[in-house]
This record gives sequence, C-alpha cells and structure tokens, in this order.
Amino acid sequence: MLGVAFVFLTGCVSTDPAEVAEDAIATANEIPTASIDPMPTPPAEDDEDDRERDASDAESDSALRMLYELDVKGRAPKTGYDRDLFGWRDDVDRNGCDTRNDVLRRDLADITLQSGGCVVLAGSLTSDYTGDTFDFIRGSGNNIDIDHVVALSNAWQTGAQELSYSERVELGNDPVNLLAVESSVNRSKGASDAATWLPPRKSYRCEYVARQIQVKHDYDLWVTPPEFDAMEGLLLDCDQDSFGDDVWPGRGGGDVTSEPLYEPEEEPVSRAESGSSGGGVYYKNCTAARNAGAAPVHAGDPGYGKHLDRDGDGIGCE
Repeated sequence: MLGVAFVFLTGCVSTDPAEVAEDAIATANEIPTASIDPMPTPPAEDDEDDRERDASDAESDSALRMLYELDVKGRAPKTGYDRDLFGWRDDVDRNGCDTRNDVLRRDLADITLQSGGCVVLAGSLTSDYTGDTFDFIRGSGNNIDIDHVVALSNAWQTGAQELSYSERVELGNDPVNLLAVESSVNRSKGASDAATWLPPRKSYRCEYVARQIQVKHDYDLWVTPPEFDAMEGLLLDCDQDSFGDDVWPGRGGGDVTSEPLYEPEEEPVSRAESGSSGGGVYYKNCTAARNAGAAPVHAGDPGYGKHLDRDGDGIGCE
C-alpha cells in the first residue's frame, strides 16, 4: 500500500514491483530535511544576569538574596594561610571570658561553671550537626570542638586574604560563625565547603548553609561555582521562614552577643607575648604542638604557653 501511494503521488506508471520500490525509496530520500528540523534553541543568558534577576525576585532578607549578591569565582591559593591570622582571643567581646567558653556557655545545657563564671566545667550538648545529646568531657578527653561554620581555610581562599587583621579576628570570633559540635564530626568536616560537606542531620542543613552565606556576606567573601550551586540547590528546597537572624546565635543560656565588641590588636601574638614557660621549646600554635606529638600541653611542660591555653585552665591544645 505504501509503495502504491508513492507511485501515485510521484506520477510513476511502472508496474514492476522492484522499480516501484526503488522509486519510493528515492522519493523519500528527496524530502527536504529542513522541514523536520527542531525549533532552534534560544541562546543561554549570562550566568551573572541570571543571578541578578534571581536576586531581585528573592526576598530582601533571605539567605537566597544574600547568596545571589555574593561574587562567584574560583578558589584563591592557600599560600600564606595560618590559623593565627584569625586570632582566638581572650575576652574579645569584653565580657571577661574567652571565645571558647563563651560558645560553650551559649550552646550547652545544664552547665557547671568554675568560680568566676567563665570556664565551663560540665554540661550537655545536643548537637546541631547530628541531633545527638551527650555530656561534655573537659580536659584530655575533650569531646567538643568549636567549629567555624565557614572554615577559616575556606575563608582565606575566598577573600579573607584581603581583609585587615582586625577584620579577620572579628571573623574568627564571630558567634554566627561558631558552633559547639562533636570533635569527631568537626574533624570529618575539616575545611570543606557546602559543595563537599553538609551536616549529617538533614533538618539542620538549611540553617547551616544560611549561616555560611550570612558570614560570607558580612565579610565580603565569595563562593566558588560548585559551592554556589550546592547552596542554591539546597535553599530552593528550604522553608525560608524556618531560619533567619532570629535563630542565631541560638541555643543555651550564655551571654554571647550576636556581634563581638572589641578592638583586636593589630598583629598576631608574638613568642615574647605568649607567656611561654617551655624553656627552649616553642609552639607557634596548637597545630604545631599536635604535629610534634606534644598536645595537650600542660603548664610546666616544655612548649606550654598562654597562647595555647584558650580557657586558662593550665592545659593547652585540649
């Protein structure tokens, strides 16, 4: 039937079946291909224009809005990075307590304080990262780290190199960027960004990423393309009303302010200022002490110094 139809339409009068089939194939091959081409794909708009449009559509106070306002570019080299460039100072908010104990008092429940009201001796933590609740172990068995939500190494490679020392100290001690979490989970995160690590507890991921964006926005840091994609993809699935400024710094009954109020020194602490009591042994920071296998360092031990003992309990690099 198909061969006959082609014979009729093309005007062939041959009755030989073989010739009819050949004529039909030839006719089919002559059909112009332009008639079946798909509609042309419109040119893609510039990514930056897309982000500007998305920013105008997002709520002015949302994490998405702040994300779209961040620069997106590649990671800078880690050259020159040192943890001490961000400080970790005693009494940065002038409340008489060091940053670590400020955060412990804020985030732990049922706390016991040393005489004087600063140093946390005991308490329990319900971890934002896992949802687990456990007792705080102080000293050599320490099981709680203070995590920088935006890892300082990440911050260094996404714009913090361009900050002044005072600004870096503010970033390193900003309560919005600090959380008490399990030491093991904090170490599994390392210096990862949102593209490579998120908290195991899925219900906290929206606030976690929103915190990172808040910090990067406040300190004029940028995000890498994979980091941007991961953040945007997560936030588009989040309930924007479920997190925001009112949830930070969040838990506990401590007196940590939302914004540190202090005037940091202009240069990192020197060896002469560190109060080192270790004779000829000196560790610039806890990383150096750990690399030497000396941590924790007790008062009187070779290499002990006040710059290693954040809470003044006589044990450095706990």
